[in-house]
Amino acid sequence: MSMQGFLRADGRKGIRNYVAVAYLVECAHHVAREITYPYRDRAHVIGFPGCFPNEYAQKMMERLCTHPNVGAVLLVSLGCESFNRHKLEQVVRDSGRDVETLVIQRVGGTRSAIAKGLAFVEQALKTLQDTPNVEMELSDLVVGTVCGGSDGTSGISGNPAAGRAFDRLVQSGAACIFEETGELIGCEDIMAARAATPELGVELRHSVEKAARYYAELGYGSFASGNADGGLSTIEEKSMGAYAKSGASPISGLIKPGDIPPKGGLYLMDVVPDGPVRFGFPNISDNAEIVEMIASGAHMTLFVTGRGSVVGSAISPVIKIAANPDMYERLHEDMDVNAGRIITGDADIGEVGDEIFNLVANVAAGQPTKSEALGHAEFILTYKSFEPIGPSCLPV
Repeated sequence: MSMQGFLRADGRKGIRNYVAVAYLVECAHHVAREITYPYRDRAHVIGFPGCFPNEYAQKMMERLCTHPNVGAVLLVSLGCESFNRHKLEQVVRDSGRDVETLVIQRVGGTRSAIAKGLAFVEQALKTLQDTPNVEMELSDLVVGTVCGGSDGTSGISGNPAAGRAFDRLVQSGAACIFEETGELIGCEDIMAARAATPELGVELRHSVEKAARYYAELGYGSFASGNADGGLSTIEEKSMGAYAKSGASPISGLIKPGDIPPKGGLYLMDVVPDGPVRFGFPNISDNAEIVEMIASGAHMTLFVTGRGSVVGSAISPVIKIAANPDMYERLHEDMDVNAGRIITGDADIGEVGDEIFNLVANVAAGQPTKSEALGHAEFILTYKSFEPIGPSCLPV
């Protein structure tokens, strides 16, 4: 399969050509949102709400603003926050993208800032029409997967089908990312057995053990009342379902948010912060997980849900996979794939996996997902802290 992509200066290829309007503190959020509103199908709001600096947030914003789906960036600053806007602007400029920083305190307030921002976005969108188009293969793609609103059907329909699609994508040379180490507790040994090297297997075990310690200290694990209402009994049962979406390919490496896979293959993303509990629950919503995979280069994300979720994401499309056939009937306008057909006997895991695989190619070629068509562009970024990965995490 081949598609047309948008060529960036670093050689990566995007499947969308957005303007990112990035607020650098919550005080600038409203202005950023108003700037994108008239162009919300081509300009997306992203941002960091905190007033105090954080290395993780800085790295995430740098990765997001230079994502291959982004062609130009407007930074919106209040003016007195601690975010290093000068460094972020330089990183974006060095990537070959048009960038401008708007400081609300300097330009006269809300109305003046919105007017100046609208002018930048309008001009940037005209310039982006000249972005070079190039042939793009499946091997150019980075694809993530998450599951949210899980129930008793997620692990026997939607997640295994996503895993089959992942296997085909890996075979085609794509880089595929799965995560949620806090929802892989109990799966560490079978994951380690799939590692490319014994040393990587040790790192995979350690990432899950770290998640278990973190949640034990926090006193709150990744098992919600909605999971129980949906028929799940324990974190181990939920973990087996979450694990299924990784497929059966060898695990090529372990990365952390913002680390870009160096080549095709299957990668586990460790999303639980390093060190002691400092910032609370690691991922307070499914969109926090999606944002971290986008920061690692994901062109799109497969989102498996049993209870139902209607969210999408800024910058990168989200493909919604319904695991529960009853939920699909209620929320079919938000769902891209009905994996519940596996449960009703109308399809098998391989057939739905092929459907997901083909949809990935079509979305990469420009077909909008349901969440895109509905205008969903959710985004959330909070405080975290990570140490760099070691050499055994990405074995040669």
